[in-house]
Amino acid sequence: MRLRRARCLVCYWHDDEFVVHPYLRPDPIELPVEAAELLAAFDQWTTVEDAATALPAYDLDSVIEGVATLREHHLLLTEGSPQAERDEDVARHWAPWSPEASFFHYATQGGRYEELTEEDRYDLVADGRPAIFTSYPAAERVLLPRTPPRPYAPLGEVLYQRRTHRSFGPRPVTLHDLATLLSTTFGPVDFIDAGGFGALMRRTSPSGGARHELEAYVGVRHVAGMAPGWYHYNTREHSLELLTSGCTGKDLVSLGGDQSWLAEASFVVVLAAVIERMLVKYRFPRAYRVCLLNAGHFGQTFALTATALGLGPFQSGAFDDAAVTERLGLDGTTITPLYMLGAGTPTGTDPHARPPATLETFTRTTLDHPDPPPAGTSTRQIE
Repeated sequence: MRLRRARCLVCYWHDDEFVVHPYLRPDPIELPVEAAELLAAFDQWTTVEDAATALPAYDLDSVIEGVATLREHHLLLTEGSPQAERDEDVARHWAPWSPEASFFHYATQGGRYEELTEEDRYDLVADGRPAIFTSYPAAERVLLPRTPPRPYAPLGEVLYQRRTHRSFGPRPVTLHDLATLLSTTFGPVDFIDAGGFGALMRRTSPSGGARHELEAYVGVRHVAGMAPGWYHYNTREHSLELLTSGCTGKDLVSLGGDQSWLAEASFVVVLAAVIERMLVKYRFPRAYRVCLLNAGHFGQTFALTATALGLGPFQSGAFDDAAVTERLGLDGTTITPLYMLGAGTPTGTDPHARPPATLETFTRTTLDHPDPPPAGTSTRQIE
């Protein structure tokens, strides 16, 4: 019988303990640090005897005992077993993203959500509730217009008109349109009574537990009536708070992962998560997924609203986290950037846009999965 160390495996120190986490299983295991040496001996399919030979500091009985413990916790897998085949399959398919993405995806699976009692809610916030608004009181601010938005196009029309733009004209975005876009996407709609958590706001996008942990930071390059700079959108005041002056096309390209088309964008919006707002209620790591999903919700609302206003929206996950964090004066720990949105005045033709698909395009397109259906399955016509 030959054994191999699980490929889907991460080891780390936590609370002064050496932790081995086979992330296709539900729970990590605390083990003596010597387990790392034993696991290393099974990098490839190996017998216990050969592993013992490779570990002269340990006698055979110690190796056998250690192997039994590692097999029990699915850290060593048996050649040809279903567990080994799945481990190999996941490792192969996720290889370009591993271990970071595969570990996050599988290690945050499972678990049941348990509704907090009112007593639990008060206990969690006993040391202070996270503020539902973020503000910079000492910053210079621009009070945004509160004029009613012009009538929007029908939702169906907006949905089908929405496109990601990568080319923008020279005309600046108006302050009115920027104000309308920010208030519609990020402004509070109303407030709810969340018991021990106090009042929580609702916006036009869903947010897990109404935590609304995302803040909008705006890089203004070309907006009529506004000085270029980096601002925080104060949702309570409907104002923009100046954090640092100056914002050029070169800045946007540099901060946006060297995407050259960003140079002509009128403005960008960085969504940053205030981690404590989510963490105070949801104490399990799966909640970080919700922060990412919430950013996507805002991205869609932003894109649709911008389209309805006649702007050309875009969104990008490609940006320099460290540089953006520094430019906005964030600490990257309690509040950290997740997503970059933006817009500009659309051009008549976009040189970055791809042409429509033709019949020839489909001749070189895989439309269906090539694998046959599993054995024993059948198809029938629905009458």
